[in-house]
Order: sequence, then C-alpha cells, then structure tokens
Amino acid sequence: MLELDLSADIQALRQTFGDIREVVDVDSLRADITRLSDEAGAPDLWDDPDAAQKVTSALSHKQAELKRVTEVEQRLDDLEVLVGLANEMEDEDSATEARSELAALTDTINQLEVQTLLDGEYDDRSAIITIRSGAGGDDATDFAEMLMRMYLRWAEQHKYPVKVMDTSYAEGAGIKSATFEIVAPYAFGTLSVEAGTHRLARISPFGSADKRQTSFAAVEVIPLMEEATEVDIPEGDIRVDVFRSSGPGGQSVNTTDSAVRITHLPSGIVVSMQNEKSQIQNRAAAMRVLQTRLLLLQKEEEAAKKKELAGNITASWGDQMRSYFLYGQQLVKDLRTGYESGNPASVFDGDLDGFISAGIRWRKRKDED
Repeated sequence: MLELDLSADIQALRQTFGDIREVVDVDSLRADITRLSDEAGAPDLWDDPDAAQKVTSALSHKQAELKRVTEVEQRLDDLEVLVGLANEMEDEDSATEARSELAALTDTINQLEVQTLLDGEYDDRSAIITIRSGAGGDDATDFAEMLMRMYLRWAEQHKYPVKVMDTSYAEGAGIKSATFEIVAPYAFGTLSVEAGTHRLARISPFGSADKRQTSFAAVEVIPLMEEATEVDIPEGDIRVDVFRSSGPGGQSVNTTDSAVRITHLPSGIVVSMQNEKSQIQNRAAAMRVLQTRLLLLQKEEEAAKKKELAGNITASWGDQMRSYFLYGQQLVKDLRTGYESGNPASVFDGDLDGFISAGIRWRKRKDED
C-alpha cells in the first residue's frame, strides 16, 4: 500500500517561504508595480529615454519578483494536492512526480532565500566584471578566457543581457583582460562573491613535458552606477590615450584607432574601452567605469574600510578564493565556503549557482560575526 508522507517537508518549506514573503513585502511590491505601471503609461514617458528605460526596467523587475513569489505559493498548494492524489489513488507515478517537485521547490525556495540576503548598499545594481590574467603565461591567459566564457554562459542561462566593453587579447592563447556588463537587477550583489583570485591546476596544453601547470586569474566585480557622474574628475587628473583595438592573437584586422585608455593619475586607476563603435563612445564608457571606481573608493575611505569594494586582487599565490583542478581528481573547490563540484566542465559552462549561493551565505555569516 502506497503511503506518501511529505507533510513535514512541505511544512518546513512553507515556514521558510513565509519568512521570505515577509522580507519581500508582497503588499509593498504590488503598490510599487501599480505606481510604476502608471508612470510607464504616461504619454510623455519617452520624452526622456533614459528615465523611461529606468521606469520600464524597474517595472519589469518588480513584476518578475512578484511572479516568482506567487508561483512558489501556488506550487506549494499544488504539491499538497498531488501528494493527496497519490495516496488516494495509490499512484506511484504521482508519488514520483511529487518527490521530484518537492526537490525542485526546495531548490527554488533556497534561491529565493539567498536573494533576501542581498541587502548591501549596491546589491540591487547591475554588475561590471573585469577579468585579468595573472601568473602562468599562456595557461593564465587561456584560463582568463575560460572564466570569461563561464560568466557569459551563466548570464545566458539566466537570460541576463551582457555587453562586452573591452577585450585585450594575448599574443598567444586567450586574453590578457576583459571587461563586460551583466545587466540585471541584483547582478552585483549576486556576483560580488565571485571577486578574488581564481587558480587553475592542469596538465598544460601549451607545454611538451606533460607537466602540471598552475595559473591564476583575477576577477573584479563592481556595481554599475549611473549616478557616478557626481564624482568630479578634473581634466588635469587624467591622461587619455587612443590606440588601435586588438583582435585575437594580436591581430588588427578591421580595427580603427578608436580604443581609449584613461589613466587617473592621482590613484593610478587605468580603464580601457575598445568595443564601442567610436572613440567618443569608448571614452564615455571608460569615464563611467572610472567614476564608479572612484566613487566606491571615496565611500570606502570615508567609512575607513580596510579593503576596496571591488577587492584588492593580486592574481597569485596566497590570495586564492577558488581552485579548479583539471587533472587526476576533477574538482572545483571554493576555499572560503568549502563548497565544491566534481564536474568542472559543468562549472566552466556556467553552472555557478551553487557556488554563488554558498558565497552569499558565507558573506552574510561573516558580516554578522
């Protein structure tokens, strides 16, 4: 006789979901949607395209957030009905479906719970990610490109728009550095735990001795802050260099002298942009990133923080946050949280949610200590 009892599991999920619902504040969310819908319906909305984009983006985010919450609530109700049906009909197929849905709901609610932990000053913003190759020669530049693809695949799987702003290709394999935007609410809060030095250990495909090679790459994550223009940068504090954008392998095919490198002389911060169509657009993009970095630095100095928000990343031994082992035992391990995966291929293909969730929980515990 079939007797499927998932009541304790479902009750635990309902309790967790209830806590999430309180944090999300569904009533306030609905009020925000009503207000933003009225603003989006104004006949003069697109007289100011930038303001219109902010309104429609905020409305879309709020609607998606409400949909996630209401769908989970409905799925919990449906799961209880399915369990009752399985027991009443003694239907093993329904029981299997119920167990599967319980596991899926547990994962969904865990992800929602993690999102409620993103309450930092800039957590709700989109993210600008910069990847730089470190020690390790061709293996390091190849590793940097692998990491770039990993984050782009993660964004693609979550249907987040990405804009590549700058890519500096290595003479051999891979990239020296790359900067790109991931445009989504809470992208910064979510991905900021990825900042740090990443280490790759593998049998090098670039050597002839089949020896294990260790290489490093640094990941920096900063928030996309449009109001960063409040930072005044005197012209005398910057040096602007114009150069020809590079292609893979150092090629300069179909390129123009439109790439821009801005050096902030007092701080030594350097920002390069080359993926826009014109020199003017590249300069504007580079200034925006520079202003964001300076604003963050300014705020952190005022708060007397010990580290920059983007992290002081050296891309070498002694500053590692995650290791990727591609020889012997295949393994990816986060050295802060202890979270690991035995499927590096899946991780490099964008399967990062487990690492990110563990990182966000680890950071929250650390902040509370």
